[in-house]
Amino acid sequence: MGRMTVDGTNHAEQPGNSRWDRAFFGHPRGLSTLFFTEMWERFSYYGMRAILILFMTASIEKGGLGFPTSKAGAIYGFYTAMVYLLSLPGGWLADRITGQRKTVLLGGAIIALGHFAMAFPSLQTFYLGLALIVFGTGMLKPNVSTMVGQLYSKNDARRDAGFSIFYMGINLGAFISPLVCGYLGENINWHYGFGAAGVGMTCGLIQYALGEKYLGKAGLERSGTAADFQLLRRVLIGTGVVVIAALAASFAGLFTFSAEGLANGFGLVLAVIMVVFFVWLLTAKGYTPRERKAFWAILVLFIASSLFWSVYEQAGSTLNLFAERNTNLHQWDYPLWGLFRASYYQSVNSLFIISLAPAFAWLWLKLGRREPSSTAKFAWGLVLVGLSFAILVPVAGGTNVSPWWLVLTYLLQTMGELCLSPVGLSATTKLAPARIAGLMMGVFFASIAVGNYIGGQLAAVYESFPLPMLFGLVGAFATIAGILMVFLLRPMKGLMGEVN
Repeated sequence: MGRMTVDGTNHAEQPGNSRWDRAFFGHPRGLSTLFFTEMWERFSYYGMRAILILFMTASIEKGGLGFPTSKAGAIYGFYTAMVYLLSLPGGWLADRITGQRKTVLLGGAIIALGHFAMAFPSLQTFYLGLALIVFGTGMLKPNVSTMVGQLYSKNDARRDAGFSIFYMGINLGAFISPLVCGYLGENINWHYGFGAAGVGMTCGLIQYALGEKYLGKAGLERSGTAADFQLLRRVLIGTGVVVIAALAASFAGLFTFSAEGLANGFGLVLAVIMVVFFVWLLTAKGYTPRERKAFWAILVLFIASSLFWSVYEQAGSTLNLFAERNTNLHQWDYPLWGLFRASYYQSVNSLFIISLAPAFAWLWLKLGRREPSSTAKFAWGLVLVGLSFAILVPVAGGTNVSPWWLVLTYLLQTMGELCLSPVGLSATTKLAPARIAGLMMGVFFASIAVGNYIGGQLAAVYESFPLPMLFGLVGAFATIAGILMVFLLRPMKGLMGEVN
């Protein structure tokens, strides 16, 4: 029996009561709803991502778009950056207008429509699908993570472990999807792979609707004013006018739409957006000195996270191309799956995370007071992801490279990711003021946007530099950044206060 309140209600029977609810492996039952929602969303995202650059660079005769690597890499970086950059307005929308719970549902529906659009073989539906996935993910991604944090009280010792479990759900979907979507896409038809991603997101929506009752009060709060609704109305009208004008001008022949030009020019816009945002955040009125220190800490973690993801995200671009063009894929042919495909490598990282995440969660608890700070974990993450590229330098010039080299690369990246990503999610939820929790989670995902864009630009020059040089520069860049983070351990402790 659960503990009874003075009004006779049973705490154990109240969904979302984090103190007494331990129905999901010792965690709130609502965690399972969010676990499977994110699992299916990541199934759709990583399944499509596993074949995206391969589809763009495949010849038209093979069912692809026939894009050169420079164009495909630019579009890939632009797309993966926008997916996470729109977490900022997605977080604001949830905080102010709709609440996290409704925003996640709407975002998931838009994502599913995007994947189904890409299931149709035309360039127009390809770009439409990418746009819908971008908007939908921006609405879903920051808010489902925010709700995970809301299942726990600020001092609940289970919070970090809860995020680690949630992170396993992410990677369970990411492990399965390249095998399913990659198999369908590379062996049968690219568009079957994209359609399978849409089916996965639809499964996630059904599960979310059925399990919403277990979320308690998580995701229901919103703090919008009349001015916020008016701002949203103006943004929607302005966006609609710009889109209609652009379409009209395009049909009239006044300009030619260039996805590559848009992608390449996006970097300057992204840099300006993030600089303006942090200037506003650090100078805005209405925040306490303690909260302003937390904002400075978030800025440092933002920069470190961006550097990390700029290297890590090349798994779907440069490393995907390296797998297709430079590794001995036939070494792992097997009657069960036939020819081993390059997209299958995208499951290796997730398999390692599923295997190692419990060990890392146990390690942090076992260390107790000796547990490294969030800043120290970020430093380790950067060094490890740098080493993952450094080890490829001796073999990068070959054309029949053993697949075990890529396996080792993904192992090091996984260890780095477990040091940085779930820690960053948890630290952000603890540092952010409750009234802008969704917005600040969007900031963390915006750091991934910056990193993804840089990673895409590196993929665009894949054929312009010798691979040993390219991989060596990337490895050195990340390793040096990790070493620099070590010198920030003491200052960051002062900024983060009681948050480890």
